[in-house]
Amino acid sequence: MTKSLFIENVKTVVTCDENDNVMENVNIYIEDGIIKNIGTDKFNADEIIDGKNMIAYPGLINTHHHLYQTFTRNLPQVQNMELFDWLVTLYEIWKGLDTDVIRYSSFVGMGDLLKNGCTTCFDHHYVFPQTTSEQLIDVQFQAASELGIRMHASRGSMSLSKKDGGLPPDSVVQDLDKILYDSERLVKKYHDNSEFSMRQVVLAPCSPFSVTGELMKESAILARKLGVRLHTHLAETLDEEKFTLEKFNMRPLEYMESLGWIGEDVWYAHGIHFNDDELKKLAETKTGVAHCPISNMKLSSGIARIPEMIDLDIPVGLAVDGSASNDGSNLLEEIRVSYLLHRLNSSRKAPTGYDILKLATKGGARLLGRKDIGELSVGKAADLFMINTNRLEFVGTQYDPKSVLGTVGVKGSVDYTIVGGKTVVKDGKLLTIDEEKIVHEANSKVEELVKKA
Repeated sequence: MTKSLFIENVKTVVTCDENDNVMENVNIYIEDGIIKNIGTDKFNADEIIDGKNMIAYPGLINTHHHLYQTFTRNLPQVQNMELFDWLVTLYEIWKGLDTDVIRYSSFVGMGDLLKNGCTTCFDHHYVFPQTTSEQLIDVQFQAASELGIRMHASRGSMSLSKKDGGLPPDSVVQDLDKILYDSERLVKKYHDNSEFSMRQVVLAPCSPFSVTGELMKESAILARKLGVRLHTHLAETLDEEKFTLEKFNMRPLEYMESLGWIGEDVWYAHGIHFNDDELKKLAETKTGVAHCPISNMKLSSGIARIPEMIDLDIPVGLAVDGSASNDGSNLLEEIRVSYLLHRLNSSRKAPTGYDILKLATKGGARLLGRKDIGELSVGKAADLFMINTNRLEFVGTQYDPKSVLGTVGVKGSVDYTIVGGKTVVKDGKLLTIDEEKIVHEANSKVEELVKKA
């Protein structure tokens, strides 16, 4: 049965289309999760939303996250650490992950994303304690389905433990065969590469200092055989650069290239410490970068060269990174921080607020290999969020709706989030789960996890 939604009298639609169109005083008609009309025509529909005073934007696309980390935020013992020490300390808590932690942390992280205008989540899960279920990614997909968010999950992995020269403890690493077997299982069970897909799978060994070169090579071969994308952390810190130089006599990108990890089907999280030649290599090969400004600031990792990446047409998306290095799951906040960070660092060469919005929409879609999301146009997925501008904090902001998310930002949740034509957030509240119940149950699980360490 056809499901339809009519959003009438929308004050402004920021399309993020190829012509950067902004439309005033229009209606949006949606059928079966697809935008069918944007204009002045009227339609009957199963659901009608009044768009008066609203600005509508394409749903944001988060290109790097660690949802389980919502359970280890604001911990005093790690607040002044940089990445390597931070990881070693937190692994002692993360080795206690189980299916309950994954389920509730997924609700919390993805729920937060939805409340702040994000409609597609990519999660990089790589911690698989040997004492718990193998079904952790399955649990994530179930939580995403209940919430109503579009989900790209990764089968992450770690195979290089502390005793072999890596960072993670033995209890959270797995052997090559187990990782490859489960990677193939998840792709065959969940990966849907059809248009308007709600579920996709990515293969994502964790980082050069937590996996073997053999795992990286075999994962790339398997991903290309199965037709899925590849993701890992890279060039996040100078410690990582030192690690690959000492261990392999190669800089991180050169090491990745030697393992087959470069090309249009690959994107890296962070990408802070690339030199000029490496930026050219990324541009030539169309290898992408997920920009994580708040996490990079909190861990003192550095500032990615985003203005130059944009100029070189390197694929770039925006991301919140893990909630323990952020400490949140708010991509709207990431837009404003990214805009301000690059203004501080690059002055007139910095991207505009609208440029950053496009990284969070079309840029994210490009990293994930999708052409059906990331803009508001007829024939695209009906993924969008709306903000009511008739509030005190938006007085005087009406001159540039394209850039306002960067220059002014949004304080509090959005008014509506719609995914695939389904309203999942209304008046700033999730409609698909009982928030109060989840908060209570999730906090109990947090206490259990932290006490176990």
